[in-house]
Amino acid sequence: MAAYQCELSSAIVAESEDRSFVFKVRGYSRAKQLLKCGECITSPPFTVQGHDWVLRYYPNGRLATGAAAGYMSLVLDTADGKDVTVKARNISVLDKNGLPGRYYGTMFENIMFETPVSFTSRNSYLCLMVRKAGLEHSGDIIEDSFNIRCDLTLKDIGEQFVVVPPSDMHLHFGSLLESMDGADVAFLIGGERFSAHRLVLAARSSVFRAELLGAMKEKTDSLIEISDMEPHVFRSLLHFIYTDSLPDLEIEMASDQGEGHGGGVVMASHLLVAADRYDIERLKLICEHKLCSHIDTNMVATSLALAEQHRCHGLKVACLRFLASPSNLEAMMASDGYQHLKRSCPSALKDLIASLLPVTMKAAKDIIMEI
Repeated sequence: MAAYQCELSSAIVAESEDRSFVFKVRGYSRAKQLLKCGECITSPPFTVQGHDWVLRYYPNGRLATGAAAGYMSLVLDTADGKDVTVKARNISVLDKNGLPGRYYGTMFENIMFETPVSFTSRNSYLCLMVRKAGLEHSGDIIEDSFNIRCDLTLKDIGEQFVVVPPSDMHLHFGSLLESMDGADVAFLIGGERFSAHRLVLAARSSVFRAELLGAMKEKTDSLIEISDMEPHVFRSLLHFIYTDSLPDLEIEMASDQGEGHGGGVVMASHLLVAADRYDIERLKLICEHKLCSHIDTNMVATSLALAEQHRCHGLKVACLRFLASPSNLEAMMASDGYQHLKRSCPSALKDLIASLLPVTMKAAKDIIMEI
């Protein structure tokens, strides 16, 4: 088991109460093969403000529930059994550039609590659940190793008699989505049938509420067919409605359609449209954020059209700034997406021209001549 031991290095990042620790996990593949769900590798203990801590790495997850299947778990835990308050905390898997925050398809990502939360070694709830397929697809496992970062800000609060764990409601609703116990509505999308619960959908979407509980209810007593959405998009939409988190968009797209790298961006575009349609604002913003982070000459015209059609101000600004570069603009105008943009969103082109006039009159004239 020595091959799997976490190697620990640490550095102080701020005042005496703040610490940042980096763990290196070696032997990822063998650990995943040999350890069962619920079995973990424990780091050497490290000390912060007089308390001993460990990071527990579960290659095949800590919980055997349906919602946690396919995830590994990283659990930060006190090793000495004493109560402490975590004023701020963060666990993240580092990418190949040593930066946190890359999206792997997690139940929790870059967890940060502004309100102090008390926990002990008996209640190991500071946990990052990372989808294994997402991490493996990312290219951030190098020589069968990857890095984890934990940030802590601690303040001793003395003995506590009751420890309240953080919410695990998303796990329960995820299990409900998996089992579909008590499902009372069904959808047909692209020949695939999906079951769901009216009250869950209505609680999360004002559009579903009107369709399933309001005046339109009588029309939804039988199978509801949606003809303008792909099954994998609706599956991800349901996952978010039940768990407030997304499956890995890249893997979800690839598994359904065999698409390679970049499928996650396409999936985010489809999900943004679905989120706008069903008035799920948080999902819409998550997709908009992902698209803002993946703007290139192939996708910028499509993203600008989406931004205009679905009232995504941040995405629109990001696209216009990207197109302020003459080389980016020229490449975009040669793309297939530009033809779609001209046909579907002439108003977006007018805004593009207005943004270009202070920069280059020639580029603006070229667009005007093509309209």
